[in-house]
Amino acid sequence: MTRAKYMQHAELMVWRKALRGGLLARRQAVSADQLQLWRIAIDRHLQFGFPGLAKGVVAFCWPIRNEYDARHLLHRLRLDGATAVLPVVIAPKAPLVFREWHPGVEMALGKLDIPYPKAGAELIPNTVLLPMNGFDRAGYRLGYGGGFFDRTLEHLRASKPLVIGVSFELAAIDTIHPQPWDLPMDYVVTERGVYRRDEDRLEFLGVPQAQRVELSSPVCYAADIAPGYFGEDPAGG
Repeated sequence: MTRAKYMQHAELMVWRKALRGGLLARRQAVSADQLQLWRIAIDRHLQFGFPGLAKGVVAFCWPIRNEYDARHLLHRLRLDGATAVLPVVIAPKAPLVFREWHPGVEMALGKLDIPYPKAGAELIPNTVLLPMNGFDRAGYRLGYGGGFFDRTLEHLRASKPLVIGVSFELAAIDTIHPQPWDLPMDYVVTERGVYRRDEDRLEFLGVPQAQRVELSSPVCYAADIAPGYFGEDPAGG
């Protein structure tokens, strides 16, 4: 790599780091009540817009820093027959693997104190629900800068999982200035609705029609999410 290219890359990384910090601060300033409303909307968009999720292997990420919390949706999907898997870091700069998760699985803390299954079956997901700190008009994702999911999605290219970026509208940006290693999402889902990537840009598809009927409030599945998640004693005492 020439010095000129290195400087371009270094400048891009500095720019992305600053952008990431600003987007994270914006998201972490959102109230818990607002996050709950947005989470319910995204749950419904995913449930009604992608009915095939209920019969597949669905990868999701344990939420941190006010990310969309997919665990409520995964409870419903598991009841309908889906298998939930979580990403696991095996080695630096290596693709992630996905281990089956369900309530009661023994967990450990990994990078950024994110829980992951200590053991269990390693499966290849049909669908990846991928949180985004930012997303641009071409469907590219701004993550945390480690490159784990870029390497993983490249590794999974042959199996062709459906990749759905999930975030909030406040994370929308003009461009991340994508590089050759950046891989776009197939779809993006926010509280607004569903976007599909067509011809190198996101096209807004709207709200899945099934949501337009009046629905009762979703049940809060505290016991199926994680012991201690809502402040109860994890030991049950």
